[in-house]
Amino acid sequence: MKGSIRIGRLRGLELRAHWSVPLIMLLFAYGLAKRTLPAYAPGMAPVVYAVAAVVGAVLLLVSLVVHEVAHALTARRAGISVQDVTLWALGGMTRMDRPTTARAAFAVAVSGPLASLLLGGAALGGSAGVDAILHWRIPVAVLGWLGGTNLLLGVFNLLPGAPLDGGRVLQAALWWRTGDRDRAQRAAGRGGQVVGMVLAAVGWWTFVKGMSGGLWLMVIGLFVASAAAAERRWAQLATALRGVRVAQAMTRPVVTGPDWLTVDRFLSEAAAQVGHSVLPLLDFEGRPSGVVRLRRLAAVPSGRREALRVREVATPLSQCTIAAPDELLTAVLERLGSGGGLPILVMDGGRLDGIVTTYDIDRLSKRQRRGPDHGGAPSGGGVGRQGSDA
Repeated sequence: MKGSIRIGRLRGLELRAHWSVPLIMLLFAYGLAKRTLPAYAPGMAPVVYAVAAVVGAVLLLVSLVVHEVAHALTARRAGISVQDVTLWALGGMTRMDRPTTARAAFAVAVSGPLASLLLGGAALGGSAGVDAILHWRIPVAVLGWLGGTNLLLGVFNLLPGAPLDGGRVLQAALWWRTGDRDRAQRAAGRGGQVVGMVLAAVGWWTFVKGMSGGLWLMVIGLFVASAAAAERRWAQLATALRGVRVAQAMTRPVVTGPDWLTVDRFLSEAAAQVGHSVLPLLDFEGRPSGVVRLRRLAAVPSGRREALRVREVATPLSQCTIAAPDELLTAVLERLGSGGGLPILVMDGGRLDGIVTTYDIDRLSKRQRRGPDHGGAPSGGGVGRQGSDA
């Protein structure tokens, strides 16, 4: 996820945090210090509330890590490759390959909410124990708040709509019943759109009634509905491109540009002669070296264009999405989240053989939906994309 930084490793998993995490933790800590703790344990010094609130926010952050790590470790036990875990304002995201069976998909999906429910129960039990034995009201309040929040997180994530964990559970169940993963993903996406719009409507209604928390619920609902719509679009695309090889989608011959030119010369000599917004680059020996977007070149200040080389502005080859001509197109599209995105550079023996752009994919998917009688490529088995919970 863009805007995230590495914060550590846990059992070989890279943990990352989005810039929004400190902001949401501050909001939780503020709410604890100003409302929750003073209401439950009045008469304490402000510094006591502040310290306890920070401890509570940190414990909640640890709970989110546990939720996502549960997904990741369950996926690893099922033989699924996991890239990393990223925390952000609305929860977390575990990047992994798609499960190959409905059983594995179910286990991965349900592990996060179960971890949250177990943490919630443990925190509430700890709160009751501290209250009964020590009568320390601040720890009782913090643990009670932490337990309730984790229970809410677990129940919320089990709502039956993608991209929530409950949507993944629904998708796994439908996949097991129908044998069609993409069809199951479309159904989970529809469920997510319904759940999201209901949450947004409830949030708006409560906000109008004077509850400020309704605004936050509305934002979450709109996010869920938007992400669910994207899931449905992906499932439709995966169905249309099932069995299609990269070679069937790529454009050839490829229009390229020399990476050793200055930005000024490249814009006037190379870019001016083509109608493309993105160009693959070749080095002086004719080997692919990266991709440049013309809008990035246009954004270079005029005073630097005569000295700056195009390769210094371009996306290097190591950060581009690379594919072989005989790879399944859907398998390559799955890698876009961890690669350089579109376009896809098609390499054959170290030579640039073609390029796949958004236009190529749209054109081919439309042709596939019309069927072979309208020029579509033959269909076969393919792979799809593994999403992660929100």
